[in-house]
Amino acid sequence: MNPHLAILLIIALVAILTGVSYYTYRPEEARAKSLRAIAGKYGWAFDAISSDNHRTRYKPFEYFTRGHSQLCQNTVEGELKINDIPHHFKMGDYLYECDDDDSKDSVRRFSYICLHLPYSRVPDLFIRQETLSDRIGSAFGFIDINFESERFSNTFHVSSTDRRFAYDVITPEAMEFLLKVPEVGVELRDGILCFVSESGRWGTAEFMPRLKWAVHFIDLWPDHVIHAYTEAQA
Repeated sequence: MNPHLAILLIIALVAILTGVSYYTYRPEEARAKSLRAIAGKYGWAFDAISSDNHRTRYKPFEYFTRGHSQLCQNTVEGELKINDIPHHFKMGDYLYECDDDDSKDSVRRFSYICLHLPYSRVPDLFIRQETLSDRIGSAFGFIDINFESERFSNTFHVSSTDRRFAYDVITPEAMEFLLKVPEVGVELRDGILCFVSESGRWGTAEFMPRLKWAVHFIDLWPDHVIHAYTEAQA
């Protein structure tokens, strides 16, 4: 091969690789800048890359135990007041690698919000859209908590470690709130309310509406429920 041609090919290859890296980096830089701005606006902490991979703290949620080489990105952390009580939260992006996938890209990414409830021994609660298999399971006696609202019961599959707790917090007002966005659902484990993106990551503009949704859900809990678990903590 002509030496001059070889040099030109090498230069062209380097230029292509540099361009790909640049255009891959730019969206990530803009994403980090946007989430950093959200944190700054409310006085919350921001960590672009965290060594805390959440495997221990959020072990009850299997999302954080998938694969290996887990990494937290764009972590926003702070406190919110709900019913005049501070609630700690974390939200951001999470990635991990998996070896059992045939695709070329082994890295998986999702976004999350974890809202910590400062109450003692709060029962677990799960609310999600009902599926055909849920209806079949109910017919055979599998646990699904039903409510007086037929529309709500037909839309959601509800389970809890404490049936009384589920009836207490899922008031008629809470039902209407949940029915407005039935695909969101609720996953409350070990006193942590967790939401994750089902596919890919949320846009940066989606974080605050989702966080506010979680806050409003807790804000709808009746006073006697809040008082009961606050007193239990004391």
